[in-house]
Amino acid sequence: MKRSRLGTLDVTSIGLGSAPLGGLFSPVSDADAYATLERGWAAGIRFYDTAPLYGFGLAERRLGTFLRQQPRDSYVISTKVGRLLRAPDGAAAEDDFYKSGQRERPVFDFSYDGVMRSVEESLARLGLGRVDVLLVHDPDDHYDDAVSGAFRALQRLRTDGTVQAIGAGMNQSEMPVRFAEAVPVDCFLLAGRYTLLDQGALNALFPVCTAKHIGILLGGIYNSGILANPRTSAKFNYQDADAALIARALELDELCRKHGTELKAAALQFGMAHPAVTVAVMGARNAAEIADNIAMSQATIPQAFWQELRARNLVDARAPLPGGA
Repeated sequence: MKRSRLGTLDVTSIGLGSAPLGGLFSPVSDADAYATLERGWAAGIRFYDTAPLYGFGLAERRLGTFLRQQPRDSYVISTKVGRLLRAPDGAAAEDDFYKSGQRERPVFDFSYDGVMRSVEESLARLGLGRVDVLLVHDPDDHYDDAVSGAFRALQRLRTDGTVQAIGAGMNQSEMPVRFAEAVPVDCFLLAGRYTLLDQGALNALFPVCTAKHIGILLGGIYNSGILANPRTSAKFNYQDADAALIARALELDELCRKHGTELKAAALQFGMAHPAVTVAVMGARNAAEIADNIAMSQATIPQAFWQELRARNLVDARAPLPGGA
């Protein structure tokens, strides 16, 4: 598998995102979770992303159980800060997203001390002595706290060698631009904002990251599922997709079919074609899905497809396409 540099770290071009292993939208059995991790490892994946939010600790526990069996210097792992997991008073409320069976629920805390506690608690769930990358998770409504608290803690952890890279993980491209100007970050995990349906990151984020040598960990490449299958219960940005988005996704799918390729392959390879993108972080909930992700990254897509995509103005004219189309 192709490898690249994320600061001082050597990373694989495909990474495994663990939100599905935490039961995103539907439960995942232990057997399926570990089969997924085994299949990804066998395929050469050596970058893993997780967070306390994913399954309210379940994804970190499962990932740690697997990675503790591997040589520690053979992989790179990122987790996130900004949410502490705490048991609620009384019964835990039903969650719309994670079906993990865990009682604890996330509480936002972007303070310096909260971040330090978050790191300790993540390491305990993972059962690891360190993580490599720390990301401030979804600080959309907490910019000031993130800069004065969370990032101050992350900079200290990077300076003392506890972690190698710091940044933020968000579902928007505007606030990371502000962070890039205010904090010496190494990377951003950008979810769903550079895809075949949304190229907003081209406006400011990617130019800033390119100029400052900030790596992009690209998540949400299928936009929560609509670019994997726009025909059945399509979701965009974790919600039911509206009719206009479904129509655009169907147009892209028809173009793929015309050229004998798959929408998933086009979506993945489109995202990976931008030079700012360091790792494509792909979620999977079973071994078949992770094998499919690998296959989609390697599928041959005719240049005629990319040329017609460009000619029909289905993507931003500034977006680089595979093969220079």
